[in-house]
Amino acid sequence: MIVAAHNIIGVIDIGKTNAKFAVVDGQLRKELAVRTMPNTVLNSDPYPHFDIEGIWGFIKRSIKELNLEYKIEAISITTHGACAALVAGNGNLALPVLDYEHDGPEKLAEGYASVRPDFSSSFSPLLPVGLNLGAQLYWQQKTFPDEFERTRWIMSYPQYWGYRLSGVAAAEITSIGCHTDMWDFRSDEYSSLVKTCGWVEKMPPMRRANEVLGSILPSLEKELGLAGNISVYCGIHDSNASLLPHLLEREAPFSIVSTGTWVIVCSPGGDLAKLDETRDCLANIDVFGHSVPSARFMGGREFSNLLGNEILEPEPSDVERVLHDEIMLFPSVEKGTGPFAHEVQQWSHNKDSLSAETLYVVVSFYLAMVTAECLELSDGHGDIIVEGPFARNIHYLTMLSSATKTRVCANATSATGTSIGAAALVMMGDEGSQQRDHDAGPFLFCDQNDYQEYAKKWRFKNSHRNVIHPL
Repeated sequence: MIVAAHNIIGVIDIGKTNAKFAVVDGQLRKELAVRTMPNTVLNSDPYPHFDIEGIWGFIKRSIKELNLEYKIEAISITTHGACAALVAGNGNLALPVLDYEHDGPEKLAEGYASVRPDFSSSFSPLLPVGLNLGAQLYWQQKTFPDEFERTRWIMSYPQYWGYRLSGVAAAEITSIGCHTDMWDFRSDEYSSLVKTCGWVEKMPPMRRANEVLGSILPSLEKELGLAGNISVYCGIHDSNASLLPHLLEREAPFSIVSTGTWVIVCSPGGDLAKLDETRDCLANIDVFGHSVPSARFMGGREFSNLLGNEILEPEPSDVERVLHDEIMLFPSVEKGTGPFAHEVQQWSHNKDSLSAETLYVVVSFYLAMVTAECLELSDGHGDIIVEGPFARNIHYLTMLSSATKTRVCANATSATGTSIGAAALVMMGDEGSQQRDHDAGPFLFCDQNDYQEYAKKWRFKNSHRNVIHPL
């Protein structure tokens, strides 16, 4: 590992919705300042693509302005997955950076299916639009053969921004191993897809996420008003950035439940054998090169669709009614995702007859039960750490603990876990990490046996859906 003396770290953090630049105190794991801009998709030829030059201008402005106050000592990078930059020999883009929500790759689905590897080796489920990076590259190669031929480097997205800063081309495993179809988990090398399509020679040298690519280019250093020798770190996929602080603080097995629009369950130390490609399961690779079984569903969107964004405080009597009357919601609210992707939303009682507070409890219990199913699929063992908005929902936390019969912890750190995780790359090897979560309860409004009995009956009824009727 690299032991760094850098404490003030600039983090480029590009999500699908927003691009961010954060200044992080690496010792305290605290954001000192954050700038954001919308991550705009340009709907112009040759296909919808990200506004790379707009983001680049934002990054440079943020570094220049925030460095005046904080004196940035190093730069780290994290971005969303399913994204790559095709860089020509002259350093410019050979093609625009494709928006993974564009449906172009689906037009060649039959041909792609003939070359993509089996789930048993790639642990990448077949995903829609361009969510499999391999499908994007296959489509670009077939649709724009001249531009693809001119491509010197296929760079995963965090490493592209590292290249813009340092001039050093690199690949990195957390992005290459993230539902791309491009990595073989059995042989620990590029998959048959990469070899068959002739991409191997276009892949840059593999570097560790916490490895220094080099210093910021001298011309940029001068333009941005930086001190000399500002190190640029290789960078990391965003889900793995959120996972990294936990890997540095505790030993596997344990599970992280990251909640937002998606509820993503990652279970370091779990067995890949339980993953089911038909149930929204996949494997990631962590910063240390270890496989991490994962499962997911769009729990945050389901919560918003059913309840809006209002946070309610049900009374004990609301909880008691839900438990004793067995008021239940069955998946899926958001069709096409999660472990019950092809099931239809059903209620045990008339939804319209329920008070807002009672409905809040039912939905919280539903989300906990689907999360428990994701934990089972990802072979989760040990403590369960919940991050994000659901970490403040005591009804969700209590049912999750009861359904899994496992200790559940609520993470009390900043919600911007990706930036903190990317900064941790710079600090890896430093001593003194402390756990920043706390035991979530259980916050019982009724006897725990009532919660466990509810979970048992929910599972039974959900598995016998032919006798459940929507109301």
